[in-house]
Amino acid sequence: MKIFHLSAECYPVAKVGGLADVVGALPKYQNMAGLQAAVVMPYYDRKFTRENEFDVVFSAATLLGNKRLYFEILKEKTDKLGFELFLVHIPGLLDRENVYSYPDEREQFIAFQLAFLDWISYSGQTPDIIHCHDHHSGLVPFLLYHSKLYRRLANIPTVFTIHNGQYHGAFGWENLSYLPEIDITQTGLLDWAGGINPLAAAVKCSWLYTTVSPTYLHELTINSNGLEYLFYIERAKGYGIINGIDTEVWDPKTDAMIVSNFTSKNIAKGKQANKAVICERFGLDVNKPLFTFIGRLVVEKGADLLPEAIERSLTEHPGQLNFMILGSGDKEMETALLELKDKYPGQCNVFIGYDEALAHLIYAGADFLLMPSRVEPCGLNQLYSLRYGTMPLVRSTGGLIDSVIDFGDTDGYGIRFNNVSVDDICYAIFRANTLYQNPTQLQLLRKRMMALDFSWHRSAKEYIDLYESLNPTI
Repeated sequence: MKIFHLSAECYPVAKVGGLADVVGALPKYQNMAGLQAAVVMPYYDRKFTRENEFDVVFSAATLLGNKRLYFEILKEKTDKLGFELFLVHIPGLLDRENVYSYPDEREQFIAFQLAFLDWISYSGQTPDIIHCHDHHSGLVPFLLYHSKLYRRLANIPTVFTIHNGQYHGAFGWENLSYLPEIDITQTGLLDWAGGINPLAAAVKCSWLYTTVSPTYLHELTINSNGLEYLFYIERAKGYGIINGIDTEVWDPKTDAMIVSNFTSKNIAKGKQANKAVICERFGLDVNKPLFTFIGRLVVEKGADLLPEAIERSLTEHPGQLNFMILGSGDKEMETALLELKDKYPGQCNVFIGYDEALAHLIYAGADFLLMPSRVEPCGLNQLYSLRYGTMPLVRSTGGLIDSVIDFGDTDGYGIRFNNVSVDDICYAIFRANTLYQNPTQLQLLRKRMMALDFSWHRSAKEYIDLYESLNPTI
């Protein structure tokens, strides 16, 4: 079974968020299960592309409106990621450093999709499944089935995965000319709210769509930035599959990015050794519980509430807590957190930016992970933290509901709270601090966390079952 995954991101080539982690792992585990899964993504001028060798396997030109764009398909030579990696290179358009935020981003991703379709069409390939990820590849299902240019490919099943339904990639009808000749009677499939909406088009046109957790599938009918009714009427072809994690990359037993490797048998000693390094580096107290937040400092993640929640907790529990923040995003949130760092030295520290090695070390050494998310389609941070025996404190939403059971409930191992509020965050921190004073119970819960299976082996099998339901002959 030949699968093409289309995505704007893929770890370690280019990563902005969880999309990259999924696309960098799912194909590898599908290949382990016997498929031929490959990733196709735009070319970026980044460390990975500069340090690895690629073959040009195809070159041609595509039309973006009246612009003729010459493109190359580059293949990474060694398949070092565990799958074939193809990059779409378009000089002047798909050859830049950053993934998003360019003024011609619309043109970038439309050209990416057209070049992909031209490549598989002109080269005579017929994959068994085309698996599109988020709106950056959302026009592909429509074009496959309703453009004369790709008529040969019209029987290929498409799967569309929604990693974040808040972003649609919508644009105006004045840009319809960017697309090749289409069946004009089918333009309603592109439309939502008076514009061309790639996310909506993919939901309508793909053979089935998935979300990255079962709960998020339901939540899209309530909160999807204007597409709620669409998800309601299309719910019969939607499936929720919770993301996995790459247990080869995220393994405290073998992780080269942490100071002291450990298993569930020596978890207390291992975590304490990593915690000591963090506390020494950032001037914190190794004898106090270490709370952390890792991720984007944006409203969606509830990061706007962190400064007040941290300060209140430090005031209510004087001299008892440590906080370590790793992330970047909204400048006002960054400033507020840096002010806390200066106001509470020895109790709170902040690293603005992202450092993969530091993230691994913090997961290994922290005691508790804060995730007060307003929206969390799946969430990977809580899965990483569970793998390293770090208890997640999560708001009950999306994939956080599907992956974290409160330790007060049967077989629980985390802390959940219902509201995106400073009060709820502070109460969760209070519960965690109380638990920290009972090391015997905490160690039992840590062992329970580390025994959970959130690997991609399980999730990849669910995707394969869906593929086979679409094309039972493969």
